Amino acid sequence: MPGRICIDLFTTLDGVAQAPGGPGEDPDGGFRFGGWQAPLLDEAAGAQVDEGIQAMDALLLGRRTYDIFAAYWPYQLDSEDAGIARKFDAIPKYVASRGAPDLGWRGSHLLGADLAAELQALRGRHQEIHVIGSIDFARTLFAEGLFDQLNLWVHPIVVGPGKRLFPDDGPPAALELISAEPATEMGTVLLRYRPTGAVPAAGDMAS
Repeated sequence: MPGRICIDLFTTLDGVAQAPGGPGEDPDGGFRFGGWQAPLLDEAAGAQVDEGIQAMDALLLGRRTYDIFAAYWPYQLDSEDAGIARKFDAIPKYVASRGAPDLGWRGSHLLGADLAAELQALRGRHQEIHVIGSIDFARTLFAEGLFDQLNLWVHPIVVGPGKRLFPDDGPPAALELISAEPATEMGTVLLRYRPTGAVPAAGDMAS
């Protein structure tokens, strides 16, 4: 069976997925709430994230997120986050970039220009390929239908303007809810979806 590509995103209640990890992660557009996820982390959400990480056998990232990960995770092999760090270190890392990033992190590879062909090849080599964060890249995958599952951790916070997976100008798409985990202690809900194709034709509630 071919492998699958899963997009893992942490979002606010109003859909913002920009810079959950820290103030300097992505200040584009003057975003003021970098690190918004930190006060909402709890043991249950952490366990859900760790379960997904331990199941993956390849990591697929946009350039900005790769640079952030490469500057942090290789230096955490003996830290309290060693389980995640060692998993990331051991599996192949694939980077989508139009530039020439420094791929010094062990097991890192640059994807070619034909994204659809590259991802099809990855599905032939791996079973669980996860995109973590990488909001700009995730938008491309969503718009072009190049993913198999969307995992959304929705947090009980509203921040207003910021980067979203679903921008105002589309594209439209239909999704099927696979599962919805019970809310964690801090109120985070994990929703898992799979794409089902085009949006159904509009109906009339009065008919």
